[in-house]
Amino acid sequence: MPSKRAPAKAASKSVSRIRVEPTAKKRPAPSPPVEAPKVLTIEERTASLEARLMRADADFQAKYRETLDMSWIYHDSAIEGVVYTFQELRAALDPTAPVEVAPDSSLQPVCEEIRRHREALDYVRDYAIKRRLPITLDVVKKIYLILHPEEGDLKSVKYRKDIPQHRLYFHEYAAPDKIAYKVRQVVDWVNDPETRRTRNAMRVAARAHYDLLRVFPFAHDSGKVARLFMNLLLLRSGYPPAIVHSTERQRYYEALKGANPVMNQIVQEAIENNLASIEKMLDGYEAAREGRPAPNPTSAPAMSNGSAASSAGQVGHGHGARSSHSSHPAPASSASDVSSHESGSSAPGAADSSSAALDE
Repeated sequence: MPSKRAPAKAASKSVSRIRVEPTAKKRPAPSPPVEAPKVLTIEERTASLEARLMRADADFQAKYRETLDMSWIYHDSAIEGVVYTFQELRAALDPTAPVEVAPDSSLQPVCEEIRRHREALDYVRDYAIKRRLPITLDVVKKIYLILHPEEGDLKSVKYRKDIPQHRLYFHEYAAPDKIAYKVRQVVDWVNDPETRRTRNAMRVAARAHYDLLRVFPFAHDSGKVARLFMNLLLLRSGYPPAIVHSTERQRYYEALKGANPVMNQIVQEAIENNLASIEKMLDGYEAAREGRPAPNPTSAPAMSNGSAASSAGQVGHGHGARSSHSSHPAPASSASDVSSHESGSSAPGAADSSSAALDE
């Protein structure tokens, strides 16, 4: 009779051959990726700075406006080969000084030039916010007449009648008999709906300035007029002014002899540098108001094109209003940097021109 225990032994043998796998450790869920800080557009940075400026007190806003204007006039004039000293700028723009008489009578002619330039800035700002007013030939002429009231009025002002033999700009000028037509072309192009449909406001303003300066409509200060006209268009579109730094003078001249995209790049960098300087000034003001250390001045804010704060020098160490630009050190690019010269300090940083050129 077969044994009943035999199947049990077989079962135990098969059980002994079963291998128990160790329990796998549960892996932790991967952490979500850290998002890179968003790089703001020029329009977004401008809107943010405007909101911060509105929250600042009246004294800071007045100081900001004064130093911005001082820097704007300095650099815009230096591009034209006219270098004002800090003393001249302060004498002309000091709101406590008499309007008609400069503190030093020997500075009177220079102060008059600076004050007319300041008046042109005010006109550009005021016209920019009146969006219902059209952009016309008279706007270009009015800017020129503010700088040169001796030229008459809107009806009598004359365009250039010859090709200057001694000049700062060496690109090809329009023939005198073509000036009226070409200036009208520039204005018509700005107002063409197709222009604004296919280009952003910065490119429209930069191109209008480029074309107007290549026409060179007036015997004097065509460069100032073109840049003021450009900044009127920029301000009207919600951009900050493009203040071309005096150290960019040669590059600026060369751009006028070449293709427009190079000038577009110079204008974009000028806007970004201006924004960086305003950000720096506001950072210092807000830190002081809140009783915390000011941010590290050597770290440039993030920019959409990688440009850093403009180079600095000494505003107040010139040798007269008609000094040779090449022998004069360049000052800071905008408001915060100019104000630093009052205490003898200078702002760090250097302009970074490494970003690629824009399209036309």
